[in-house]
Amino acid sequence: MSYRNFNAIAERARGLPDRRRCVVAGAEDEHVLEAVFKARRAGIIGDPVLTGGAERIAGTIRSLGEDPESCVIADVSGDKNPAQRAVELIAEGAGDFLVKGRLDTKDLLKPVVDRANNLHSADSPSGGLMSHLAFFQIPGVDRLVVLTDGGMVVYPDLNQKKGLILNAVATLQTMGWERPRVAVLCAIEKLNPKMRETVEAAELAAMNRRGEIGGCVVEGPISYDVAMSPEIAAIKGYESENCGRFDVLVTPDMTAGNLLGKSLLVSAHAELAGIVVGARIPIVVTSRGSSAGEKFHSIALCAVASAGQTPRGGA
Repeated sequence: MSYRNFNAIAERARGLPDRRRCVVAGAEDEHVLEAVFKARRAGIIGDPVLTGGAERIAGTIRSLGEDPESCVIADVSGDKNPAQRAVELIAEGAGDFLVKGRLDTKDLLKPVVDRANNLHSADSPSGGLMSHLAFFQIPGVDRLVVLTDGGMVVYPDLNQKKGLILNAVATLQTMGWERPRVAVLCAIEKLNPKMRETVEAAELAAMNRRGEIGGCVVEGPISYDVAMSPEIAAIKGYESENCGRFDVLVTPDMTAGNLLGKSLLVSAHAELAGIVVGARIPIVVTSRGSSAGEKFHSIALCAVASAGQTPRGGA
């Protein structure tokens, strides 16, 4: 299966047997709290757990017309990192996924990768590599398309690209995709020894054929237009039943992923939701400039992705 749009993701989250619980690190952020309470009203999550300055958080909650007593607020004052307390609460079983609030991404992820907190997942399919998955709802496309990695791994080598695919496939399978189709994007469709990304794309496809990357179909090197359009694929003589049906697009590096993602957002008027995967729990990491819709959709994504990933009460 796949999801046609973000409404389908939200509907899946509402249909889970248990309401998922999020822990917000640095919960003084009004827009994040607005998205959290919208998700609760929609039946996507249960009562949230919030870390940060308790008085400011409570005041922000009241300004949104909500009751602070309906949440668990863990006061973190002074120079302490609210993400550390958030990670401790998740390790204790108080939540199923993490949401970035008003703090820098590096401060959020630092306690996540600290092995003492038991959230770093060295036994994950990717061996502990953390990566970003950007889900796009693109006008004219009949399914959500996932882009990786435009936000975490700057210049992935061959082994890290394998990890990006494994992370994406594991997450999508948890969410209901049976056998995701993966396109390793390059500028051309043929191997060129002078273009390292084409060599690596061909090797990743070979790994898939050998069973080293399982549970999916991997093709590459392949250009974006061929991957997304069976008509263009036919014109260029690229034979594959997956053209126009790929679920995951793997870019050569973070710059390419970031540029492609922003092009889809700004010029194609796509909608976006993004999560970080590879730890024991998925993480909502959005920028301060992200729309309320992006934050809401990302929370719904994490709710679904966490349902088959993290046992409550810690690992």
